[in-house]
Amino acid sequence: MTAPQTIAVLGLGRLGSAIATRLADLDWRVVGWTRSGRAGATVEVTGDPNEAVAEAGTVLLALFDGEACQRVVERVRGSLRTGTIVVNTSTVAPAEASRLARWLGPSYVHAPVLGSVPAAAAGTLQILAAADQGTLDRVRPVLEALGTVRHVDDVPTAAALKLVANSGLAGAVLALRDTLRQADALGLPRAQVLDVLELGQLGGLVARKRSFLTSQSAAATARAEFTIGALAKDMALLAAASDTPLRSAADLAGAVADPEADIAVAATAPAVTDAVREPLHAYIRGHATGNPAHFRDAFLPTAHIEGIRDGEFVSWRLDEYCALFRGRPAPDEPSRSRRIDAIDVHGTVATASMTLWHGEDVFTDIFLLAYVDGRWRIANKAYHRSARRTMSAHEGHSPIPVDAVQQCRA
Repeated sequence: MTAPQTIAVLGLGRLGSAIATRLADLDWRVVGWTRSGRAGATVEVTGDPNEAVAEAGTVLLALFDGEACQRVVERVRGSLRTGTIVVNTSTVAPAEASRLARWLGPSYVHAPVLGSVPAAAAGTLQILAAADQGTLDRVRPVLEALGTVRHVDDVPTAAALKLVANSGLAGAVLALRDTLRQADALGLPRAQVLDVLELGQLGGLVARKRSFLTSQSAAATARAEFTIGALAKDMALLAAASDTPLRSAADLAGAVADPEADIAVAATAPAVTDAVREPLHAYIRGHATGNPAHFRDAFLPTAHIEGIRDGEFVSWRLDEYCALFRGRPAPDEPSRSRRIDAIDVHGTVATASMTLWHGEDVFTDIFLLAYVDGRWRIANKAYHRSARRTMSAHEGHSPIPVDAVQQCRA
């Protein structure tokens, strides 16, 4: 089947430019348009999207989000020729994709892609295409010039699958971030760490993104292929569409790195500052010394400490909590230990979790912190108390607390 002679590419950002250039290199006539007026593609560009679509047999959308797709489609609908196929490669919510399909009918192909700029340039994208079979057959030569076409039953499913795929990518980026932070804490050379990581499950990501991971100066000069802001947007869409909390959405949105930086730079973002940790360390000092002054330093005066004690819910005001401590360490203090497990900062508020091993008891403490009067303080604490489990003799050489083993491995 003869492919359309003219293709309009609406959206000439990183991916759109790579797609337009790829199609032009394969001898299609490509007319591009971008909302910003700045185009990176080496193709014919017009300042009016209606002019771009007027002669096109295929209109390809490569826009940032569903809102942009809606605005652009509304703007050009009147200029679309009868029989023109609209192919949407943008990452949008399932409901947004369904709305576009209802507007455009059988001429709409929802075709989000897996892969970024290098894959588009090489024609190796993985394309999740949902459309009427006849429409898909007509546009298949264009899609196959960009990569491998994977037919999906319906439009919302294709949109949802793209979001889920990007969730896996976000998880890998954040796992790499945690790994690099641990390696830095151990004083390991970054190059040696990356060499070893390339041998494992994160190997593909590390190999593709090594230029962004080696140093800040290298990251600053390397061109972003998929930005932190775009991936954070996708994770927020997934969280909303699934009505399921998604930690990666908050982690990426709160990244210190520039939202326009490549996603790999999120893996090199520095950990939270010592200022956020200080009230948690003061809290630990309070337990270690039994001195309530440390708790008063750690908590806001309005704080409450809450949990289940002897089967009953308790809620102590700070004064009541401090009265439980007598100004001296517990007799078994040398055997006790504490560990900060996680801290998540969101502007002027933060959450943190901590594990405390106190004799036969294990406490999980969850903190809400606030930045007040130029410093971080604990606004509230909730805790869970459980008994420490031990290994039996036949599981090891001696009865060793399981939690202690896990702590050593952490």
